[in-house]
Amino acid sequence: MTDPTPERAASSSAVEKMLAVLEAAVGATRFSSIVAATGLPKGTVHRILAELSEHGYITPTERGEYAPGPKFLSLAGKAFERLDISGIAKPFIDELGDQVECTVHLGVLNGDEVIYVHRRDAAKAYRMPSRVGASVPLHSTAIGKAILTAFDDDAVRTYAVRTGLHPQTPRTITDAARLVGEVAEARERGFSMEREENVPGVACVAAPITDHTGRVTHAVSVSTLAIEHTTQQMIAMAPRVIAAARAIEAALGAPTTGGPTTDVE
Repeated sequence: MTDPTPERAASSSAVEKMLAVLEAAVGATRFSSIVAATGLPKGTVHRILAELSEHGYITPTERGEYAPGPKFLSLAGKAFERLDISGIAKPFIDELGDQVECTVHLGVLNGDEVIYVHRRDAAKAYRMPSRVGASVPLHSTAIGKAILTAFDDDAVRTYAVRTGLHPQTPRTITDAARLVGEVAEARERGFSMEREENVPGVACVAAPITDHTGRVTHAVSVSTLAIEHTTQQMIAMAPRVIAAARAIEAALGAPTTGGPTTDVE
């Protein structure tokens, strides 16, 4: 393999600098912050910002700051229109399924419910009663309670009043205070659980997924027969579920700092 030519090396360096400035300009608004984030000379940053502005990728504001430009927003919009979280998450879900040898679900928040958008069956003689496209309550499922961890306590109470916490099985949580407490515990440990709260004989463990905006919109869960795995065995699976959720988040471009949020009343 031959070494790159000086021209190619210079071109690569120029592209890297421009991408660094663009990324910094999208995340930081002031010139000084962009310089600090890139570590490039002020003159270089100023020149690149001028070029990006000329081509519509960033827009200088009246306050002397920078914002994403129309060309950048147009490209971002087209990219998100084509975003297929099921396709992005599939390799991580497959890996998780191989690790735990259980059924894995990916669900998306839809109002007061979760809709299953992907399912990976385990190589077992039985099949979970779930199906892609089916909706399940937040309060009676591990995957739903994982999403509820992005709600604050008041929002969980509001959800409880709004829905009435209808029982799915005799084990379903129907008390608002108990739900708030369980969600708080799940929020602290990073995963949620349920045993026969939504379907008799089924146990699940789940973790929330934060999207590129910093909001919890999805969750991933592992489901098994309650007689096959004890509570402690389900807890032992949790780190793998959390790791899968974090891998999916990284693939979605989720923020690496700050807590997850969700738009709830």
